[in-house]
Amino acid sequence: MNELNHLSQGEIWVLALVVILLICQSTWLFIDARKHSRFPWFWGLWGLIQSPMPLLFYWLIVRRGLRKPQV
Repeated sequence: MNELNHLSQGEIWVLALVVILLICQSTWLFIDARKHSRFPWFWGLWGLIQSPMPLLFYWLIVRRGLRKPQV
């Protein structure tokens, strides 16, 4: 807890923005994966602990995988 006393005002704002970004990313991944029946808990949890790799992999694996090749 002593480390938090040494954070500047700018560092606290950056930390808060990162937390909000991760929660938004995780929520979107969970909801969209649930719509497509693609392991929503996996995508939601992974999106909560890391960024932007889960989002990129989700778009490449799940979203692009849903498209059928056009003839």
